[in-house]
Amino acid sequence: MPQARAAELIMVEQVGCPWCERWNAEIAPAYPKTEEGQRAPLRRADLHDLPDDVEFRSPPVFTPTFVLVEKGRELDRIEGYAGDEFFWFLLDQMLNAHPEATAIPETEGAE
Repeated sequence: MPQARAAELIMVEQVGCPWCERWNAEIAPAYPKTEEGQRAPLRRADLHDLPDDVEFRSPPVFTPTFVLVEKGRELDRIEGYAGDEFFWFLLDQMLNAHPEATAIPETEGAE
């Protein structure tokens, strides 16, 4: 039986969003290779077709919106994209504010 991730970062985007395209060019290739990407793997969602398995605090309005989710519930979010340095800074702040959110529970993966 597949086990749901404990944490993930949902990128809410839409076709034609220039800031989404910029994020895709500047951040997307490196994101899964980073510590942040390991802790909260990226999942993409369309603004007009939000996932049913996530309880958002409020519906996202802007794209991109990055929503930190744990066990299907929103913990925090970043609205918009203002460049790579600012994104990493905000993401680190968000992850540090929620140390309980991790993709791999500490008891798993040990052999």
